[in-house]
Amino acid sequence: MTDVTDTFHLTVQHPRPGLAVATVVGEVDMHTALTLYSEALEIIQRGHPRLALDLAQVGFCDSAGLSALIRVWHAAQAAGGLLSLAAVPDRLMRMLSMTGVDSLLPVHVTAAEAVAAMSAGQSTCADVHGSVTSSSTGGGYRELTEGEPAAFDNAQRQEASQARNVAQG
Repeated sequence: MTDVTDTFHLTVQHPRPGLAVATVVGEVDMHTALTLYSEALEIIQRGHPRLALDLAQVGFCDSAGLSALIRVWHAAQAAGGLLSLAAVPDRLMRMLSMTGVDSLLPVHVTAAEAVAAMSAGQSTCADVHGSVTSSSTGGGYRELTEGEPAAFDNAQRQEASQARNVAQG
């Protein structure tokens, strides 16, 4: 039997006003995706609508994690900002490509490149990716507690489907 871990850690740094880099550590799955969304939403709502997620230390991401990324993208857009991904692991990059989400979200090799692109006002999607570990300071940590809802509802699944349709045509 495989052990399932609910370990999820997110740290945040603010390199420029209105811009945050959140380093995600752990697995982004049905047990932690809601936490990712909630914490990213809090960052956006606290005045940092341009958000780069450094995913170099994400070991696994499933469809719930992909849905959370799409929801964060929508929240950033609604706040007049942008979501960029950095250091996307190969397996997640394949999922982004297969679903067409890579055409919605700018993907950068490193968090530093994401910050530079967002600082320059670039919002185009790049087709480069890689793995780089970056350090972050500050931020918070929270594990999903037992009984806390982790699954996404039908409206959220429909939102992900609409995003894929936009990406495909």
